[in-house]
Amino acid sequence: MSRFRLYPDAAEEEALLVHCGHARYVWNLACEQGSWWNPRRGPAPGYVEQNRQLTDARGDNPWLAAGSVIVQQQALRDYTTAMAHFFRGSRRRPSFRRRGRAEGFRIVAVKPADVRRVNGRWSQVRVPKVGWVRFRRSRPVPAARSYRVTQDRVGRWHVAFAAVPDPIPVPDTGGVVGVDRGVAVSAALSTGELLSCPGLRPKETERLRRLQRRFARSRRGSNRRARLRARIARVRTREADRRKDWVEKTSTDLARRFVLIRVEDLRIGAMTRSARGTPAAPGRNVAQKAGLNRGILAQGWGLLVRRVEQKAPGRVERVPAAFTSQRCFACGYVVAGSRESQARFCCVACGYQSNADVNAACNIAEGRR
Repeated sequence: MSRFRLYPDAAEEEALLVHCGHARYVWNLACEQGSWWNPRRGPAPGYVEQNRQLTDARGDNPWLAAGSVIVQQQALRDYTTAMAHFFRGSRRRPSFRRRGRAEGFRIVAVKPADVRRVNGRWSQVRVPKVGWVRFRRSRPVPAARSYRVTQDRVGRWHVAFAAVPDPIPVPDTGGVVGVDRGVAVSAALSTGELLSCPGLRPKETERLRRLQRRFARSRRGSNRRARLRARIARVRTREADRRKDWVEKTSTDLARRFVLIRVEDLRIGAMTRSARGTPAAPGRNVAQKAGLNRGILAQGWGLLVRRVEQKAPGRVERVPAAFTSQRCFACGYVVAGSRESQARFCCVACGYQSNADVNAACNIAEGRR
């Protein structure tokens, strides 16, 4: 996906928000129908039946008919695709969308004439029932058959063209590298490099905490609460932008330097599951586990591996993560006592000493368990 920043005017932004509302409405209706399924009632209606129901709904509701049928039909197609991924086990079950979160819609069957260049810096894209919306052309616009318009939590608009970029060529020199992902050190390489994902600075973290405390004391539905929510979203978005920038640069560097990249096969969803439990069986150390989950998610583990696999297809191997941090790279002895701390590894058998994360990365590079 090649993403660019959109700059709509007031009228265009209002029309884009209408498209987002219609796509969200149709998606939520499809989710509601999908939740009806049970052995007695039979399967939920498929795309063809939902499309027929959409035609009837547009005839009964003028506000829905005033929107773009392309946007609404594509929302149904996206839901059908999401359910197919869920039944294959590769994605979670599609859930309801809330206003202000994951706002966007997709347009397919894009023609080359739907994107035009204005000058050396700006271009325009044609959006159904909106017109030509300008965007900042930070790089060449790829030839794509579809694009997606989104709005983030701070109100910025983006357009992403669905085009698969060319993979990074295999380097002439460079061998195998192991990547160990952690919390204190975001990524440790078997070459001895320690990479850290930039997060919020200390002053920004303290500011975020103050805003969150004020937000918790604010009255629901008040204007003050809405302003605080927007200020918190700006801080969170800044953190996410830094993480994505670091992931892009790190993944490109790994794909350009090494022929084969080995990473741990981690189940991040299971690792970051809440420990709250149930009222009948409450969990233990819930606050500590929540802090660990936030630390894991802030490092961008899954995004880093996903981007490396996209930039270096066929050159990424997943190694089982069991005992990679407890095995000595020098002699192969496995014992938990060899890892004296988070950062120091000292083998109790041969006396080999190294950074604990680098030792684990070396084991990953060798494909050891």
